[in-house]
Amino acid sequence: MPDDLDMLRADIEAAMAGADDLRALDAVRVAALGKSGQVTALLKGLGALAPEERRARGAAVNELKAGIERALENRRVMLEAFALDARLAAERLDVSLPPRPFAPMGPEAGSIHPISRTMEELIALFGAMGFTVAEGPDIEGDWHNFTALNIPEHHPARQDHDTFYLPAQEGGRRPVLRTHTSPVQIRTMLSQEPPIRVIVPGRTWRADHDATHSPMFHQVEGLVIGRDITMGHLKGCLIDFLRAFFGIADLPVRFRSSYFPFTEPSMEVDIGWSRKTGDLGAGGDWLEILGSGMVHPKVLANCGLDPRVWQGFAFGMGIERITMLKHGIPDLRPFYEADLRWLRHYATSPLSPFTLHDAP
Repeated sequence: MPDDLDMLRADIEAAMAGADDLRALDAVRVAALGKSGQVTALLKGLGALAPEERRARGAAVNELKAGIERALENRRVMLEAFALDARLAAERLDVSLPPRPFAPMGPEAGSIHPISRTMEELIALFGAMGFTVAEGPDIEGDWHNFTALNIPEHHPARQDHDTFYLPAQEGGRRPVLRTHTSPVQIRTMLSQEPPIRVIVPGRTWRADHDATHSPMFHQVEGLVIGRDITMGHLKGCLIDFLRAFFGIADLPVRFRSSYFPFTEPSMEVDIGWSRKTGDLGAGGDWLEILGSGMVHPKVLANCGLDPRVWQGFAFGMGIERITMLKHGIPDLRPFYEADLRWLRHYATSPLSPFTLHDAP
C-alpha cells in the first residue's frame, strides 16, 4: 500500500484509539468514510487517473476502506462492552447493606390497598380451614354463568339492564362479563373429583352504580363438596370465619331463610350490630352480611355429580362490603378513585407487624 495510504490509515486508527465513547467513534467514522470523508475523497479522485494507475490505486483504497470498517466495528464492540460494564458497576446494589430508613405510609412508601388486604385475610383465614384458591375467566358463557347454576331464563339477572353482555358469537351465543364468581364453582366441579374445598375471590360486573354499588366489584365465594356434608358444617365454617375476620370472639351470627336458585335450602347470614352507632357485635340490631346454602341437587347433577352421593354448601359475599364494615368506610366509590389521601388513611403498610396467620 502506498505510503500516503499507510499514513492515512495510521492517523485514522490513532483517532479511533482516542475515541473513548460511541459518539466520538462515530465522529471518526464520519471523518473517514462519510460523504466528505478522507477515504471517500480518495475514491472520488480515482476517475482522474489513467486506467492502469486507477486499477492499482483503486484496489489499495478499497483495501484501506475495508480495513478501517473492520477496525471501527471492533472498536464499537469494545466501547459497548466498556459502557455496559460501567453501567452495571454504577447500578450495582449491595444487598448486604442495611435497608434505607422507612417511614410507614410516607409520600414515597407503597401501601396495600384495602381490597387487596382483605383478599389476603380471606385467603389466610379460609386457608387455615383447608380451603384452596380457585380462579376462572372474567368473560363467561351463558351456561357457566347462569344455566348450570339453575338460574331460569326469566331471572332478572339475565336481562340486559342488569348484566353486561358482549357481542354475539357463532350460534348467537352472547358472552357475558360474569355477574358473580359462581361460574368458577361450576368449572371446579367439572374439573376436579370430590372432595372439594375452594374459595373463589375475583372481579365481577353488574349494571349498577351508586354510593353502595359499582359496575365492577369484588366477590369471594366458597364451595365445599363431600360425603355427608350438612348444614352444621356450613354454620360452623361461617361463624368461625366471621368472628375471626371482624376480630370479635362472641360476634352474634344469625341464619335466616332465603332463596337462591343454586342452593336449597338457602340462607342469608346476619351479624349483630348497633343501628344507632354502627358498632359491630353491639346493640340489638341485625345486619345482612352474606348469602349461603346447601348446593342445589340440580347444580350437582349439571356438573356430573350424583346428589345421592355428594352434598355440599356454598356461600358468597362482597369483598368491598366486608372491608367497609371492618374499617368503617362509609362510601364505596373512593375504593376506585385513586385518591392518595384516602389510600394513606385506609391502606395498610406492607411492613405492618400484623400477621394474617395470627388473626384472632
